[in-house]
Formats: sequence, C-alpha cells, structure tokens
Amino acid sequence: MSERHRALVATEEDGRSRADFEELGEGDLPDGDVTVRVRYSSLNYKDGLAVTGRGKIVRSFPMVLGIDLAGEVERSDSPDWHPGDQVVVTGWGLSETHPGGFTQRQRLRSEWLVPLPDTMSAEQAMVVGTAGFTAMLCVMALEDGGVTPERGPVVVSGAAGGVGSVACTLLAALGYEVTASTGRPAAHDFLSGLGVAGFVDRAELAQSGGPPLGKATWAGAVDTVGSTTLATILSRTSPRGTVAACGLAGGSDLPTTVLPFILRNVRLQGVDSVNCPADVRRGAWRRLAGVLTDERLAAVGRTEPLSAVPELAEQILAGQVLGRVAIDVDD
Repeated sequence: MSERHRALVATEEDGRSRADFEELGEGDLPDGDVTVRVRYSSLNYKDGLAVTGRGKIVRSFPMVLGIDLAGEVERSDSPDWHPGDQVVVTGWGLSETHPGGFTQRQRLRSEWLVPLPDTMSAEQAMVVGTAGFTAMLCVMALEDGGVTPERGPVVVSGAAGGVGSVACTLLAALGYEVTASTGRPAAHDFLSGLGVAGFVDRAELAQSGGPPLGKATWAGAVDTVGSTTLATILSRTSPRGTVAACGLAGGSDLPTTVLPFILRNVRLQGVDSVNCPADVRRGAWRRLAGVLTDERLAAVGRTEPLSAVPELAEQILAGQVLGRVAIDVDD
C-alpha cells in the first residue's frame, strides 16, 4: 500500500473533542514493535462515545479512534510475529491511550496481538470485536461457575446490543435456554433468529424498590446494564447461580443486599476484556471460532464502510444499532 493511509482522528478544540478523517504517514505511527496492515475494525458503544465526543474515552490528542482491529502483520521487530501473520487486537487502551483501529495501518506492541483463528476471516473477527469477545468471557464465567444448560434458563440484559446479541448467540448455540431482556420490541424477531427462547421487558428488571430476594428464575445471567437491573437479576438468580457483569449502561451503582449471596450462594463475577491476560484471550478466540459458524456470524452482524462511522456512532448511542457492525477500513 502507499505510505499515506486514511484514519478517523479525534482532535481537541476549545476543550471539546471532534473526529475527522485525515491522511496520515509513517511518521504519524506510534511506538511499537509490530506494524499491522489493518483490514477491518468494528463498532462498539465505546467507539460511539469516542467518535461523538460524548464520553471521556480519549486520554490524549490527536488520537486515531477505534478500539478493535484485525489484519496482517506488515513489519515486525518481535520474534513472535512475522510479516503475513493474521492477527486480532482488542482492548489494551486502543483509542484511549494508544492509537486504534479506524485506520488502514497501525503500529502496536507485540504482546497485544492474538493470532486470528484459522477458521475465521478478519471481517468475521470484527463482527465479533470487543463486544463479542466480552460476551465469550461472560459465557466462560458462567461455565466456571457451574452453570450448565441442564441447570435452567439464563437471562441476558441489553440483549439487542453488541455484547448482548453475541452472548445470546453463543449461549443458544451451546444449548442454553436464553431469555433476552430488551426495551426494543422491534428487536424480538432479530433475537429470536439468534436462538432466544423468551423475553423479559427491560422495564421489569429496571424497577427499583423490589424485594431483596425475588422468585428464583434464572440459573445464570449476562448483565451489560448494571444498577437496578443487575440488582433485580441477582435477586432472581437461582441457588448457586452465577451472574457475569460486564457493563454499566444503566449506571455504575448497585442497589442490592447481601441476601442473594449468603442465602442462595449466588456468585457475581466481574468481566474485564480490556486487560485480559494473553492466554485467556487466545482461549476465548478459539472458543469463538469453534461456536460461531458462518451462519451465526451472518445473523448477528453486518459490515459497513469506514466513511459511515460518524453516522453509525450517533446511531449506536441512540440505541438504533442491532447486533454487531464490522468496519471495512478500505471502503
């Protein structure tokens, strides 16, 4: 490719962040020992916040945005990677403290790279992206907690979003009976197509002032919302159930009691995908490649051009994006 490459860059003006497309060169690449020819990135809620400037995601300016990328190694000073290697990078502060994936070329630290599974294309990996990777970590947390399909149904909050939709897909594919919580009735057909068996309205879980222990309903849960939603889910989790918490779309508070933990032995497992250790990352990506068939990936996501990211960022913050969106950085 030519030395110049296109990127979506955040700059700061009068204390406010704005994102514009720029042509960058070799001298604009950051420090790192591996240069990657980026083929695809992805759209996540955090990207929406960074691109619109509505969330304090970017820590320094200028900053190439995009928290994910997939492509091939172009140049490497690391013995672990060689030109032509197919790789995925998610987390590690991309788009926050280190330039990210909304570009055609990026330089990174070699320890951040994960090999792209042989059965998965770069485009499919970015249909998964950070959101899908997080969903897999949540599923693994449920498994570690002993939640099997035989234990009973599981619930996924924020089910129509990125993490939620992939979590529904993974759990259904693994044989779980999945209940989806969403405030978007129009998303029911989409979620049913992913394997969801039932629905609970978002408002039912978000009501405050409920009993500290409700009817034991679910053997496990993936919660992307936090706050009263997480508290309600905990109160309705069956004895020895596990709840994997990975988001705070509804708030960072947790108005609950100790009763679910000491009377039902419920486990609350936090899930962090940003600084996840390398061995866990590789295992999660292998699991993703094994469970997510071409048909399942096509059902949960689509691909859009890099030029559409500013508009898509507005849409994802407005709750108008279903499932996952991969970004073709050459389009």
